[in-house]
Amino acid sequence: MNNLPLSRLGEVAKLFFKLGVIGFGGPVAHIAMMEDEVVKRRQWLTQEHFLDLLGATNLIPGPNSTEMAIHIGYIYAGWLGLIIAGVCFILPAVLITGIFAWLYVNYGSLPQFSPLLYGIKPAVLAIILNALWSLGKKAVKTRQLLIIAVVVVLLTWLLKVNEVVALLLGGILGMIWLHSSNQTNLMLTFLTTGTLFQNTAVVTTGINNLSVPLWQLGLFFLKVGSVLFGSGYLLIAFLQGSLVNEYGWLTQQQLLDAIAIGQFTPGPVLSTATFIGYIIADIPGAIVATLGIFLPSFLFVLILNPLIPRLRSSSWTRAFLDAVNVSAVALMVVTTLQLGIVTLTIEKVPYIDFFSLVIFLISAVLAIRYRINAAWLVLGGGLIGWGISVLGYV
Repeated sequence: MNNLPLSRLGEVAKLFFKLGVIGFGGPVAHIAMMEDEVVKRRQWLTQEHFLDLLGATNLIPGPNSTEMAIHIGYIYAGWLGLIIAGVCFILPAVLITGIFAWLYVNYGSLPQFSPLLYGIKPAVLAIILNALWSLGKKAVKTRQLLIIAVVVVLLTWLLKVNEVVALLLGGILGMIWLHSSNQTNLMLTFLTTGTLFQNTAVVTTGINNLSVPLWQLGLFFLKVGSVLFGSGYLLIAFLQGSLVNEYGWLTQQQLLDAIAIGQFTPGPVLSTATFIGYIIADIPGAIVATLGIFLPSFLFVLILNPLIPRLRSSSWTRAFLDAVNVSAVALMVVTTLQLGIVTLTIEKVPYIDFFSLVIFLISAVLAIRYRINAAWLVLGGGLIGWGISVLGYV
């Protein structure tokens, strides 16, 4: 029994380091891979518990997939598991991004991974679809929850309501409607007022100084990590507004190159901070920026995790959590649709990318029907994309 905690820490480290290495496709793909590993394969969590964690991470700032990794590590292996899961998931992306930053600063160019990514993207899309299917079956327990999910999809897809606002509206509507079935008029009122919410941005002040103090660089990324709700891609808006336009720490081209690195590398997209920190202040800058942007996630999870089971004890908060869970799945649906349009379409006739569609369909069958591990699907998709490029078809 004395070896149980140590063995669990080893399992956590091995799993999340692997996910950090193969985690292409952004937070939705990462969450899909985690669901496959910890719910279906290892059974560390029930589907309901996983959904509770997913709903909770959507309600606090920080990168959702990183916070899911931290939550799972904490539940399975205690506070050391919390640290190890988060560090192991983040570390591969940070190291790869740091290497690319060194190449960029010293040689002024980025490596080209387009052929590999061409095949990886449709494979990742299939992994997400598999997760959506299993999570959706568990989250949509009633007709009311299905309606709430549809409403959240419409709010975010058509009305462009902020993801966090849509999630909170879904939770509040569900709490009222599920707790008392005679509250449909109030539900419609909330839907009307929900369209008034708009995206918010971080407002910071500072001076334009090319010799950037490390404390100021770290403080900037700490602020971003503390308020970055929703998708990690919202980071781009913060960087543009502050680092390029206000402080002048980055040029527009450097920001575009940093974004490109975020797309090339696996793991959390917030590892872009490592690249930017290195450009601004070398290795110390990379370390400070990375710590600043990820540290809030560890603290938020440490505070929030013990409270999640209590939310199930009250009928009101249980209804709220059920609605938030189904709303989180709805947000994944919207993101998946957006990724699918980008991945499977082209601008010229026939408007459908045939090779991407084939990779997607094969990967979907392998994932859903035969439960092939996501790592093999990512590897296989990358190899097919590279082969198609060598043959000159793309």
